[in-house]
Amino acid sequence: MQKKSRSLTINLARGRKQTRTINVKFVSLVLFAIFLFGAQNTNAHCDSYDGPVIQEAKEALASNNVSLVLKWVGKADEPMITTLFNKTYKLKSGDNEVYEIVERYFFETLVRLHRATEGVGYTGLKPAGSASPIVIMADKSIESHNVDELLTKFTDHIDNIVREKFEKVQKLSLIKNQSIEKGRDYVAAYVGYTHTLEGIHRIIEQDSEVHQH
Repeated sequence: MQKKSRSLTINLARGRKQTRTINVKFVSLVLFAIFLFGAQNTNAHCDSYDGPVIQEAKEALASNNVSLVLKWVGKADEPMITTLFNKTYKLKSGDNEVYEIVERYFFETLVRLHRATEGVGYTGLKPAGSASPIVIMADKSIESHNVDELLTKFTDHIDNIVREKFEKVQKLSLIKNQSIEKGRDYVAAYVGYTHTLEGIHRIIEQDSEVHQH
């Protein structure tokens, strides 16, 4: 945790200028932020019509270039996607109703196979706007080539979450022995506070182990 090559330094002390050093662990913390932001479905973005998978599938069909979507699936699934893509593309100039059905099937298959590479099941296509706020911000940061806005909001949000949990458990620690009920309130707050910090630490450590191999 203390090695510079693996650190993400965040100085969030109130009244002082915030400083941050970003590296690969930022990706892991973004995953944690998706949970903190209370997304409707943390995997919904790749399932949604405004997500990158379907957006690139539309581009591929518009330009007749299947290579645009093959990166979203495993190598073993490339033949299936290529075959289905070619069949779908050939029907573009035909009956609109038939094409819409075939196109949707292509989207569904592509998303299903992509989700399999993430180790999650397919739960159907989601409407545009299903992505969590942090993922939308992540996409915008990539498009704008600038992560500053996302990082500011992201770290501020984590700061608020941790501070709220700390202040709650600190306050309850002063009265935890006054009654069993107050003691249980303290225990619940303590568990919530420590589990939040453990969750952040666990994700960071797991990410470090991945990058070491």
